[in-house]
Amino acid sequence: MACLNPDGTLTRIARAVLTAVEAGAEDEATLAQTASLPLWRLRASLREIGAAGLIRAEGKGHILTAKGREVLELSRELDGDPS
Repeated sequence: MACLNPDGTLTRIARAVLTAVEAGAEDEATLAQTASLPLWRLRASLREIGAAGLIRAEGKGHILTAKGREVLELSRELDGDPS
């Protein structure tokens, strides 16, 4: 799956999108801006990340699933990122 690296860690783009979702960005335009991605790339990433079960649509936005939080936290720990 394109949102995960071969070693099972998040790609840079997937991590940026999950971080933007976690920060509470709701609509796609805000998510794209927060993640510093073009809208077309954000939409493709949302489909991939959703198919992986890391986010789910809610209302007009997206929220992290428990699996999404776990994968994002693990990614941060592996990168030594305290945020």
